[in-house]
Amino acid sequence: MSFENAGNGPMAPETCRYGSSRLLFRGPRRDLDQPYCAVIGGTETYGKFIPTPFAALLEQAVGLPVVNLGCVNAGLDVFVNDSAVMEVAAGARVTVIQALGAQNMSNRFYVVHPRRNDRFLRASAMLKALYPGIDFTEYHFTRHLLGALREKSPTAFEIVVAELQMAWQARMRMLATRLPGAKVLLWLSTRPPEGEQHVCGLGDDPLFVTRHMLDTVRPYFNQVVEVTDSAEARAAGAQGMLVGELDAPAAAVLPGPAVHDEVAEVLQPVLRDLLAD
Repeated sequence: MSFENAGNGPMAPETCRYGSSRLLFRGPRRDLDQPYCAVIGGTETYGKFIPTPFAALLEQAVGLPVVNLGCVNAGLDVFVNDSAVMEVAAGARVTVIQALGAQNMSNRFYVVHPRRNDRFLRASAMLKALYPGIDFTEYHFTRHLLGALREKSPTAFEIVVAELQMAWQARMRMLATRLPGAKVLLWLSTRPPEGEQHVCGLGDDPLFVTRHMLDTVRPYFNQVVEVTDSAEARAAGAQGMLVGELDAPAAAVLPGPAVHDEVAEVLQPVLRDLLAD
């Protein structure tokens, strides 16, 4: 699902920028002149509709500022292509990186918007040859495009997915190698990494990411932490979210405060151990 903005109205959280970046992040802005940790991720990490996202909970637990670099609708591209954001992340003592889906990245088949990675910009000659006759100007979002490709030709779709998976691994290695501090890869999903892919529709987030892909990039991280939300957290749903009536459908597909509590609880001892080294 795509989310048009980080939130609006009286319930919207404070936002901020870092350095020369044009991206808006969850505020308040943290002081970068003192030791800090950072979290990188998408809508879930940003904490859309969440009064206290897991980054803020970690800050309370470890006693260091935690810079929330979660970005609504982000793929890996938005971070690796933003030098100001990478500078902030590189200065962190520990950086937690959410395993984002593989669909929101530029690759050999299509190009996405540099900041709004869920936006499809154009198809490559390779994709046009693989899917002759498709008018790609009809598509504006990656999920819409990929759903149409799957319906048009499941066999060709598997070729596209394989490309996205290879691009994801290369981009994740690039991101990790540019961060000198300790790094934690966070799996946050309603399914385990070995869960079946796109059996029904495109699948669950993070889209197209598998256990094999996590194992491939594991050597680039100090720790890989897996959080699959519990039955109790799922049952809590949107309870505690700051949601207006019009935002209820969008909030329903995002992890609620109970899931953020679980993520923070799992990450706390990991960060403490890395900070103690």
